[in-house]
Amino acid sequence: MRSRAIYGCAGLSLSADERDFFRGAKPWGFILFARNIESPAQIKNLVLALRESVSDAAAPILIDQEGGRVVRLTEPGWRARPPAARFGALYAQNSERSREATYLNARLIAHDLASLGINVNCLPVLDVTAPGGHDIIGDRAFAGDPATVIDLGRAQIQGLIEGGVLPVMKHIPGHGRAGADSHLTLPRVGATAAELSASDFVTFRSLNTCPIAMTAHVVYDSIDPQRPATTSPKVIRDVIRGEIGFDGLLMSDDLSMKALDGPLSLRAKTALFAGCDLVLHCNGDMDEMTQVASEARQMEGMALKRSEAALSHLAAPEAGFDPAAAQARLATLLGADA
Repeated sequence: MRSRAIYGCAGLSLSADERDFFRGAKPWGFILFARNIESPAQIKNLVLALRESVSDAAAPILIDQEGGRVVRLTEPGWRARPPAARFGALYAQNSERSREATYLNARLIAHDLASLGINVNCLPVLDVTAPGGHDIIGDRAFAGDPATVIDLGRAQIQGLIEGGVLPVMKHIPGHGRAGADSHLTLPRVGATAAELSASDFVTFRSLNTCPIAMTAHVVYDSIDPQRPATTSPKVIRDVIRGEIGFDGLLMSDDLSMKALDGPLSLRAKTALFAGCDLVLHCNGDMDEMTQVASEARQMEGMALKRSEAALSHLAAPEAGFDPAAAQARLATLLGADA
């Protein structure tokens, strides 16, 4: 039985210590970063080694391949993709063209990932931008209008799934208002529950059938002034599972981010106790991973059921996709910015 954790690794290939750790810890999945990327052949070998360490040829391999600023596969090996805001700007001019462009872009990203054996992408970003929000989200979000975010988020989800890659909507229940970067400090949002419900939560509620969601390391003062969403039983129970109605697989954002404090074992324990099904640890630090593993016990109960339901959406890419034709059409839709 697999454990309730996702881990990164340190480099381009697995060390003997990493193989031994993963074999014992049996994580649910793995996540790749730029430090793990060199060439297609190297990535395929690393993916194979990660899966061999848990004796599962289909183990989830995650990545953040959004486009814009947040990408792990970069030029010249892989084509640059526009940030979400580019599609949001097109939507304001022509919603139909924007929907098609968003779908094609996601389908092309999925094509790149699936060819490497990567089967989960931490996308779409469903955060709604707001005045005063920190640029850590910025152009990673489609727009400040929930309706635009919903429409384009749906197209992005469809493109990924049809390309054989599971989507992860983030950062539930909304990071767009946060005035700080949660990688560096703990953001607080002072908006009322009614304001959040009318804007920030709407996108996630409308797309709550997405198989996987990632939490926000953000405190919502009007809901739980003591804890960020990731470690708040109240936010997860009342908002994410309750108001938003998300019953899919819920994973934390990276436990090593500075928005959280305390030992990594405590961070993992509190996130799992609060209601996360999985905890994410990204930096590949063996001591920290060992701490997380001490609390990330095997999946069972509802977490296991949600995992099985999420993974049931994985299928081979739909046949007949022509990446060259899709790229040409995308370039036409986006014009000079393609």
